[in-house]
Amino acid sequence: MSDRPKRARRCQLSVPGSSEKMMAKAAGLAVDHIFLDLEDAVAPAEKPPARGKVVEALNRLDFGRSVRCVRINDIETPWAYKDIIEVLTGAGENLDTIMIPKVKHAHDVKWVEILMNQIEQDIGLKRRIGIELLIEEVEGIQNVDEIAVSSPRLEAMVFGMGDYSASQGVDVRTAMGGDGVYPGDIWHYQRQRVVIACRAAGIDAVDGPFGNFRDSEGYEREATRAMALGCVGKWAIHPAQVEIAQRVFSPEPEEVDRARKIVRAYDAAVARGEGAAEVDGAMIDAASVRMVRNTLDKADLYGL
Repeated sequence: MSDRPKRARRCQLSVPGSSEKMMAKAAGLAVDHIFLDLEDAVAPAEKPPARGKVVEALNRLDFGRSVRCVRINDIETPWAYKDIIEVLTGAGENLDTIMIPKVKHAHDVKWVEILMNQIEQDIGLKRRIGIELLIEEVEGIQNVDEIAVSSPRLEAMVFGMGDYSASQGVDVRTAMGGDGVYPGDIWHYQRQRVVIACRAAGIDAVDGPFGNFRDSEGYEREATRAMALGCVGKWAIHPAQVEIAQRVFSPEPEEVDRARKIVRAYDAAVARGEGAAEVDGAMIDAASVRMVRNTLDKADLYGL
């Protein structure tokens, strides 16, 4: 697990792989992660030509510091294997991760991993491309623990509440974070399951889309709920959502300063042969340092 690269995923921006215009616009955004979509955002007839457009975008556009990802089609469709072959063969040097939708079982990930291994060996690709995946079926939630440890390439899991709502039969009014008949957070259980599996496996947990990109308050509410449970980021289906996600999933400057103060005080106490210290009237010890470590890790990753 320790050899997995650490990547920023406060916001994962979805961009249709069939639109050269939208991909070019996305390349100019200061967003942690961009995934060029070959699945839901592309009509069936446009899927084969979209592969070439995605390859061209990866090779020609400068995505800056953004993670470069491609979401392939569901492996139960006739498009998935060619998505992987054409994208890796055509743009493997400029690709960071592949995203697999609708994962139900660990062997779904293994199938993709084996194909990627073969392609990388065949073309002599030296850099290892990672895997991200979507949990958006009830079978995926049932098998989430096994899926989380299915491949050393696996870096992140996303809870996709849109397709998942159809899989479970959830009321459409509440499916994408809108006001509905259910009290509280209807996705609390599923988010918890995904986050716990990810943390145990040493990978990132990411929250899925919020349908109404004009409802910034609703989007921020859902992002805050996901952040509170341990998700590292959330999808954006429109550039208007990017700033909100990257703000919500970033620690506040005061939080970072206090975390660093706690670590300095504890390190000084240990150097004196003591097991605890006082910071602003509160006693801190090894457990206190562990509690702020997530904040410091985020600050280092995001350059805060």
